[in-house]
Amino acid sequence: MTGRWNLIIPALCLSVVIVLSKASCPNGFNKVKSICIDNDECAVDENDPEEIGPCGEDSLCINTHGGFHCQCKDGYRSSTGTVTFLANTSATCRNINECMEDKDICGSNAQCFNTSPFYSCICNDGFISTTGVEKFTHGDNVTCRDIDECQEEQVCGQNATCINKAGSYLCVCNAGFGMKSGKSDFSGNQEQCEDICLIDKTICGNGTCHRGAGGHYCACHTGFTNYGDKGSRCSALNCDSFKDVNSLSEKFPTAHHLMVQLNKTCLELTEAKNPKDFYEEDLLRRLLSYIDELLSGGAFNDNRKVSTFLHLVENVLRLLGPFIQPPGTNVSSAHTDLELLVHKGAELPRGAVTASSKRARLDMQLETAAGDPSYYPGFTTLSLLSYENLEDSADGFIGEMKPPENHSLKINSKVVTVAVSNRNTSHLNQPVKLTLYHLRKLNKTSHCVFWNSSLAGGAWSPRGCSVVESNHEYTVCSCNHLSSFAVLMALYDIKNKFELQLITWVGLSLSLICLFVCILTFSLIRSIQSPRTTIHLHLCISLFIAVLIFLTGISRTENRVGCAVVAGLLHFFFLAAFCWMCLEGIQLFRMVVLVFNTHFKTLYMMAGGYGVPAVIVAISALANPKGYGTETYCWLNLEFIWSFFGPACVIITVNIFFFLITVWKLAQKFSSLNPDLDNLQKIKAFTITAVAQLCVLGTMWIFGCFQFKEGTIVMSYLFTIFGSLQGVLLFIMHCLFSKQVREEYRNILLRCCAPQKKRYTEFNYSNSSKTPASKSSQDTGESHI
Repeated sequence: MTGRWNLIIPALCLSVVIVLSKASCPNGFNKVKSICIDNDECAVDENDPEEIGPCGEDSLCINTHGGFHCQCKDGYRSSTGTVTFLANTSATCRNINECMEDKDICGSNAQCFNTSPFYSCICNDGFISTTGVEKFTHGDNVTCRDIDECQEEQVCGQNATCINKAGSYLCVCNAGFGMKSGKSDFSGNQEQCEDICLIDKTICGNGTCHRGAGGHYCACHTGFTNYGDKGSRCSALNCDSFKDVNSLSEKFPTAHHLMVQLNKTCLELTEAKNPKDFYEEDLLRRLLSYIDELLSGGAFNDNRKVSTFLHLVENVLRLLGPFIQPPGTNVSSAHTDLELLVHKGAELPRGAVTASSKRARLDMQLETAAGDPSYYPGFTTLSLLSYENLEDSADGFIGEMKPPENHSLKINSKVVTVAVSNRNTSHLNQPVKLTLYHLRKLNKTSHCVFWNSSLAGGAWSPRGCSVVESNHEYTVCSCNHLSSFAVLMALYDIKNKFELQLITWVGLSLSLICLFVCILTFSLIRSIQSPRTTIHLHLCISLFIAVLIFLTGISRTENRVGCAVVAGLLHFFFLAAFCWMCLEGIQLFRMVVLVFNTHFKTLYMMAGGYGVPAVIVAISALANPKGYGTETYCWLNLEFIWSFFGPACVIITVNIFFFLITVWKLAQKFSSLNPDLDNLQKIKAFTITAVAQLCVLGTMWIFGCFQFKEGTIVMSYLFTIFGSLQGVLLFIMHCLFSKQVREEYRNILLRCCAPQKKRYTEFNYSNSSKTPASKSSQDTGESHI
């Protein structure tokens, strides 16, 4: 026991000495021989390479005076984001992915590869570094340049041309050579270019393939042609379509002549060694001249003739189309307008295409026009032909279509024919869109139709066509087949059309006679002349000229300019009639309300009667010159009709206002203490006549407003009756109802029929009535009624 304590006591003493000796130096230092020396915490055993050290992997331990700190190696970053950290923290060093942080660190045409640590750049395939090294970094000032593989000999073989590209190259077969795969180019040793005539022995169709300096060409067999394009397949020129079918020489002589000429042209093309000898423009103009010859003869009036005509045109367009050089041509004539698009080449064309002609536009895919790729002849044609007046021949043949009640289906567009090189167009995979512009701009129900020759000799049919969009200007049709197309519109059918026309012609003829008599009366009989009769004279002149122009020119629509002139003259003279009628109302107002014996100067009346309508017509013509003349009549378009009805309504309103005030003032004067009954009675009669005149002229155009609606047969009759008898009614009101005019007529008749009693009667009348008449004229400036 004593021995154990002897050992413990010295040990405790030694521990106390050691503790005391350490406590004398600060942390991070060791006391050696009573001197405090820095402790190197970063020291590792050099004989143990796997020893990590106090800072962990991928880090550096940096000893400091009395301590140490940690720092990540180059290419690494601490997980806490700090540059230095202590070993007793959770921070670790992670590799920096330079390729992700800076995607352009290697420059163009090179790829970045991340390593631990750092990264390396390697040039892409087809590129090499400017210094020749395989790997480099951003700081090495190295870039990647393209390797020109075409500098190597025979890289593409003997029958191909090398085309260098950035990072690669392409081999393209020379003219007359191709690849079995059908590809247009290759690279490497995948394929080789061979003689195209040996690869595809059917490339020329009905012809022999030859290889020349410019490529392969086809020598067509007898009876076949490649339409002047030696690189295209040879196909047969079938002239059977132009044979005299169904005795055309008897039933349709003009078409027979066309058939003979076309058959002759087809045979010439078949026998020609070089079809290019036929100038394409000459061929097309020859075709259009034949069509003009047919259409200039007037309407066919036979649906079988229409079917024959359209069938001929489609065949000729298919025949002549391939002879036209790409991209095509536009040709017009007196009765046709044609756009023909052409594509030639070994590859099947693709993409959308648009063709336009007068009053029509076609949108379709080139694949649809080309047809089956396995039968592709090396060309694609698309023709859009519009006819100027074929609607006159094809109108009325509606087949099984049933129009709405009290309506009739009328063609409201130009007839157009669509023909393509693809002969199988009875059911298209992709429908075509056809925009047809209306002849009459009306918001009516439209029907897209095509000419079906199999319907009882030929008729319009809506099968396979639908309306995509329609407004008053045009209709867009979608059809899954090709033929000749048009737009039918359901229009209200005016009943008793013959009766209305008979009333119009008879009534207007009577009006012309009566207006002519009125003009002679007011201009030649001096005893009745006054400012009021001057107004009547020019009113009758305006109506006389308007009615005469209406009778002779309202339906002359064949000349657009002439039709517009007729519409402008009608606009002017009808407005002039209203203006002279307004002047009469103002004249009566001035006579009653202002003072008696007051009238306009002739110059002022002319300015109001003819100047105002001239200004209105001039402004209207400048604002909308196309508003004058329609497809059916030489009158104002419906959208422009208010350039007439607007001023007419204003004049009628002004006249009504003046007449109301005149009547009111007349009633006051009649009830005054000392009324001038003679003058008042005459002005009263004048006012009644003027109001009646306003009713005659104004009522007609009020009824005319209802003509824009359907189901107004009563209004149609009233409008026709009042319009055609205006002159007759004016003659009755201003001549036959006037006592002074009747007396003048009687004197004229007496002079003509009884000359022996003429002087006595005239003497008695002049002695008995000269003084009152002179007094009356002197007092009022007006004639008796």
